[in-house]
Amino acid sequence: MAIQWFPGHMTIARKKAAETLARIDVVIEVLDARCPEASSNPMIGVLRLHRQRPCLKLLNKADLADPEATRAWLDSYNRQKGVMAAAISCKKPGDAARVPALCQQLAPHRDGGVKPLRMMIMGVPNVGKSTLMNALLKRRLAKVGDEPAVTKSQQSFDLGARMTLTDTPGLMWPNIEHDADGMMLAASHAIGRNAVPEEEVAVFLANILLERYPARLATRYGFAAKGLDGPGVIEAVARRRGCIVKGRGGEPDLEKASMILLQDYRDGALGRISLETPETRRVMLGT
Repeated sequence: MAIQWFPGHMTIARKKAAETLARIDVVIEVLDARCPEASSNPMIGVLRLHRQRPCLKLLNKADLADPEATRAWLDSYNRQKGVMAAAISCKKPGDAARVPALCQQLAPHRDGGVKPLRMMIMGVPNVGKSTLMNALLKRRLAKVGDEPAVTKSQQSFDLGARMTLTDTPGLMWPNIEHDADGMMLAASHAIGRNAVPEEEVAVFLANILLERYPARLATRYGFAAKGLDGPGVIEAVARRRGCIVKGRGGEPDLEKASMILLQDYRDGALGRISLETPETRRVMLGT
């Protein structure tokens, strides 16, 4: 099933981003550490490479991701030309404070104190771009929300005397080529709820948990995962949490149980979980 979610303002945002890149020294691409490649918009790569701009890839929400998977992603990205990668949590001021110095390493020619270092934050919706902006500015200027596509226009600010920072709206691409990428984005709340039924997303998530983190299901919900499939996990969550459809003879409310599972993943209540690794990515792409 092809997943598409491309609100109209994103077309304008993409054009504006392309124009602004001509005046930018370093692109800061914010990724979701739980699914870094799925949350990497290929259009951003095309735009920055066209302008030959280096990229700082920030694996945000690293406190929610599997540390071993995150280390593998950092190794992979740091081997790429013109790329530096770091794992952070934008909600931790100390993590955010590292970002300007990392950008400076990617643009050493802007270290003379004459011309300011110009940075631009880019990424898909709801990965923490505005949270990073606010942390760097040490004040709440960019609007933040737990819904994708909160930021609708570019915002630029001075970051001290010799640095400027531009925040951009979340940029999706019109057609998500791989269904698994769309599911990972939906599970991580980077695309709107109208893009794909949440029960399908929850089953996708449940299958990953069964394959890689089955003990987390037992710890969180108190049922044995052995012998279950994805839909079976959703039904088990429904019964353990008392999600029953009224007037239907005890029928489990799978929609409500799906939301419980998804929210527990998003909040980190299931523990530190990554939906993909460099290895699973290679298997998915057949490379």
